Amino acid sequence: MRRFVLAALAIAASSALGQDAAVLIERTTGPSSQLGPNLRVLTDEIGGRVTNSPGYEKALQWGVAALRRAGVDDVRLEAYPVPATWEAVSISAALVSPSEVPLRAVSLGLAPSTPGPITAAVVDVGDGRRADFDRLGQSARGAIALVRSKPMLSFDDLFAEYANGPETMQAAADHGLAAILFTSTRARDLMYRHTNTWGPIAPIPMAQLAREDGLRLSRLFEAGAAPRITLDIRNRVGGPGEARNVVAEIRGSEKPDEIVLLGAHLDAWDLGTGALDNGVNCALVVDVARAIAAGPRPKRTIRFVLFTGEENGLLGSFGYARAHRAELDRHVAAVIHDIGDGRITGYYVNGRPDLEAPVKAAMKAVAARGATEVVEEAILGTDNFDFLLEGVPNLVANQDTSRYLADYHAQSDTFDKVDLDLARNNAAVAAVVVSAIANAPGRLGPRQSRAEIARILADPRWKLEEQMKLYGIWADWESGARGRQK
Repeated sequence: MRRFVLAALAIAASSALGQDAAVLIERTTGPSSQLGPNLRVLTDEIGGRVTNSPGYEKALQWGVAALRRAGVDDVRLEAYPVPATWEAVSISAALVSPSEVPLRAVSLGLAPSTPGPITAAVVDVGDGRRADFDRLGQSARGAIALVRSKPMLSFDDLFAEYANGPETMQAAADHGLAAILFTSTRARDLMYRHTNTWGPIAPIPMAQLAREDGLRLSRLFEAGAAPRITLDIRNRVGGPGEARNVVAEIRGSEKPDEIVLLGAHLDAWDLGTGALDNGVNCALVVDVARAIAAGPRPKRTIRFVLFTGEENGLLGSFGYARAHRAELDRHVAAVIHDIGDGRITGYYVNGRPDLEAPVKAAMKAVAARGATEVVEEAILGTDNFDFLLEGVPNLVANQDTSRYLADYHAQSDTFDKVDLDLARNNAAVAAVVVSAIANAPGRLGPRQSRAEIARILADPRWKLEEQMKLYGIWADWESGARGRQK
């Protein structure tokens, strides 16, 4: 019976598209598109926008102004708490023995400053696992660790980098090291910024060392030398504070209390200008709002959110879920875009196979544009996750990643890397899918109970429990501080 109902909803949803879908596609891919001009201002004129930095403040105003121009009914800034604020100021590093050579480095995000310039021995900790630190024992106290990172060639390599970082950080802090240097996973002096902690400031200074310099230090170890370096990291760190998301909406004509959310994160690391991660999708959200606002009005309310604090640990979407908890029963879906400009092939449904039929129906009018696949996999790493923890049906755009990794979080993530034709195609997909969900006769799927959410978290295919423990989310889920409480 349930399968029959889902199929009926899928058929009804597909019949609701027709001419309206063609109009949305024309508005987002045709000459009226504002995606390119909006993105150019966000990247070239504002650039990096770490949450609570001056660039972030300018980006908030960009978002408010752009959404107002798009013709939404309402746009506002919504505050949420953050456990700490962080901004890079300066860094210098140099080999002082056995020879004097300047080194190229960038601080990791959310890492503290060194207590002024420090000069110390460098110790080889291999892959940076706890066993590598245990092997050194007390001899490493006060030293600077060098992690011999492998080259990043795939998403699996990137995920391994994220998965290993917290263990390295905690092991180094526990063994009393002064700082950690991670050899960059990318060659030719390309620098990037990650973080090994979500939310709070890390317990130890950490920096990314240019791959060529890291390999040079590794060869010194292999030659029997005992390198020493000077390191001076200066970051601006603050205590608990407040940040803001940009929230806008087009109110529904028939079911204004039911909400379909389309979101992307506005914050970006500051080495590049945050074009692929994630400015292009912020410009997409704004242009979808413009296309839908031109009419006809959707039956349900569509809410457009530019989250901040995502790079610091999904803080903006967590803040939104917490602030709007009383109305989450009325959230029909949260649709998130966060994988650059690669062609959308479909959507992740995040452990919800019951969403497959209605999502495929919503994509029917854009199947010729490549959006056909529904992927059951549940993912942690972008702003869908607190909606998953709250049981709200949540989708993440699944995109081609062949061009994304090279510039991810890097100084090369700039406007010229964006393929605007692909980005406009993605805006068409998003506009049609979100509009279809908002206009469908029935809801995309029910809000899940805590027990149903727990089954997704425990599913060994997704390894969500392991990842949540790694980044300090699991305890909040278990205590009820984060996620649905019943």
